[in-house]
Amino acid sequence: MSPQANPRPRLLVSVRDAGEAAMAMAAGADLVDAKDPERGALGALPTETVRAIVAAIAGKAVSSAVAGEPMDASSLATDVAAMAATGIGYVKVAVRPDFDAAALAAAAQAAPGRLIAVLFAEVPIPEDLVARLAEAGFAGVMIDTAGKDGRRLTDLLPASRLSAFARKARDHGLLSGLAGSLAIADIAILAAHGPDYLGFRGGLCDRSDRTRGLDPERVALAVRALRELDRRDAA
Repeated sequence: MSPQANPRPRLLVSVRDAGEAAMAMAAGADLVDAKDPERGALGALPTETVRAIVAAIAGKAVSSAVAGEPMDASSLATDVAAMAATGIGYVKVAVRPDFDAAALAAAAQAAPGRLIAVLFAEVPIPEDLVARLAEAGFAGVMIDTAGKDGRRLTDLLPASRLSAFARKARDHGLLSGLAGSLAIADIAILAAHGPDYLGFRGGLCDRSDRTRGLDPERVALAVRALRELDRRDAA
């Protein structure tokens, strides 16, 4: 899947087990993303749980799984390889700006054409980082929030930065995504920046609590909000 030349974004829904994966697909999610909401922003699920999610998806939706937040470059490729071996589609992994070119290339080689870098909004993003990720062989890049303390992506980064990020990713042939405690009301606002995906967990959960179960009605509302963008564009 290549970056969209002219968007609307697609809906990424993070799930914690096979049951949530099946529900998210049924509600219309474009991408089913496996991660553990009890373990921070990018908590990796056990590989056996991810394999069960892969089986539940059965190739009927695009999929991804979080490989965690490696604290040093030496463990980056190992963590990616372990998650890639589950048969999931894309692998998402936190990338620190100080990871060197060799570590980035090794990680990309561990999941060829399938690796998505996740950058945190709280950490300054070097101007050359997106280009470095493309050169290393990554397939895409997302911005998320590291802290799940109620602050949303839009509280941490201005609109100009989000638009520039999506544009730079597209210019380098990378998929792009925006996430970080998003609410359904954010969809129309963030869609204007041109990302390929908008990523949700807490905003689609019971009581907006990311550690509680997904609410199928909220997932359906998010799907309808995105489809409404299509109708506006067609009008």
